[in-house]
Amino acid sequence: MTVSPATLRRALLGVTAASMIALSACSTTTTDSRSAASPSVSESASASASPSESASPTVSISPSADLSAITVSDEDTPVITFDAPWAISSTQTKVLREGGSQVVGDTATVTVNYVGVNGRTGEIFDSSYERGESTSFPLDQVITGFKTGLAGQAVGSRVLIGIPSEDGYPDGTSTGTIEAGDSLLFVVDILSSSFDEATGTAVDPVDGLPTVTMTDDGPTIAIADGDKAPSKLVSQILIKGPGAKVKEDSTVTVKYRSWNYADPDTIFEDAWTSQTGELANLIDGWKEGLVGKTAGSRVLLVVPPAQAYPDGLPSATPSLAAGQTLVYVIDILDVAETATS
Repeated sequence: MTVSPATLRRALLGVTAASMIALSACSTTTTDSRSAASPSVSESASASASPSESASPTVSISPSADLSAITVSDEDTPVITFDAPWAISSTQTKVLREGGSQVVGDTATVTVNYVGVNGRTGEIFDSSYERGESTSFPLDQVITGFKTGLAGQAVGSRVLIGIPSEDGYPDGTSTGTIEAGDSLLFVVDILSSSFDEATGTAVDPVDGLPTVTMTDDGPTIAIADGDKAPSKLVSQILIKGPGAKVKEDSTVTVKYRSWNYADPDTIFEDAWTSQTGELANLIDGWKEGLVGKTAGSRVLLVVPPAQAYPDGLPSATPSLAAGQTLVYVIDILDVAETATS
């Protein structure tokens, strides 16, 4: 079954609960316009630090300039140890385990394991380790300190992040577990991250394909005079990314642009922003052409009508006549398992 560009766009925008879940939002009393999403507060969490005393919000704490007073065990489930009450003057990140070459971008969606501790009380307020599963979220949907602490860090690393109240919850949370003025500590294992754009090794395409040129606004294509549309699907890697492979049941995050092979000067569909959807719900040309490709890759697809829209799309803008071949340039930004209910 084929789908129209509008349906394709909806499928790519339709984020499943498991593929793009922000860290649970804590209810706050702040009127700050920033997103309140952050690791959720757990009233039943046990202590992971070594508080020297139980501090009230009124206790004056001299903020530390760095993370030198904090120690973290090198276990699969880390334990944070320090003398509470503790605070920090600005958001700081310390790398505890080195990662690989891929770096977390400012607008990335990351998958992590983490534990969060209140610096005033020394108590855990949230832990994905305790829940037994990692979590994924876009960095633009979490508290400022969490975003600042993760952006620019390497995938595969473990980091310690100290966050002052102004970068966390300036007015505290409605549960009372985090009070106004509390600094927070997180240890985070960065398991994976989406790409902001194709990143990897350039691949020379075979002769006779549309030529792709990248501009500040995204890709354009050119087709040599006399070149006929191929009768079979073409899937050409232009940049080979280092990420996970696309499977038949994957959920993919992409940005893409398409053209009618017969009119390469006119963009048929422009979705050169991040879109997420299940590969199984998309046109056959995508389902066949993207399987086996890796996150971080840029792919050129030339899709014959039988694997796209054999009857055309007369109501689309611009319209597509029956029997037309489509050309796609696709950046694969992320690959995840599709959630099952």
